[in-house]
Amino acid sequence: MSRILAIDYGQKRTGIAVTDTLQMIANGLATIETKELEGFIVDYVAKEDVSVIVVGKPTQMNGENSENMKRIEPFFNRLKKLFPDKEITYYDERFTSVLAHQTMLQSGIGKKARQDKGLVDKISATIILEDYLQSRTKTPTSV
Repeated sequence: MSRILAIDYGQKRTGIAVTDTLQMIANGLATIETKELEGFIVDYVAKEDVSVIVVGKPTQMNGENSENMKRIEPFFNRLKKLFPDKEITYYDERFTSVLAHQTMLQSGIGKKARQDKGLVDKISATIILEDYLQSRTKTPTSV
């Protein structure tokens, strides 16, 4: 099988997570400067078999797109052109930064490490990917 790549797109930094080849386990891959993101993804996809790229979609509590969508949408469209043979999809990323901070607290990571915004971005991408994987395995329940 191939991998699934998840992206927590940020204005300055972007967190990236990836699955194993069985698409069962999500792992944080990297946090990179957003200006280097496209090149990083092109290089990674050239080296690894990736079938799906999941881009976190920042949504407000009322369901409307957040301000960051105006930066993410052009990036999303470029990905579709760069990788016409890959599935490129959005996934709701509400609360991922909060969950990332909670995960860091619960894991016992020290205060200095918790202030590393790059680590938060990578954990956020991992949470997006884990949620995406879980959403694919859910089956509707009968009423």
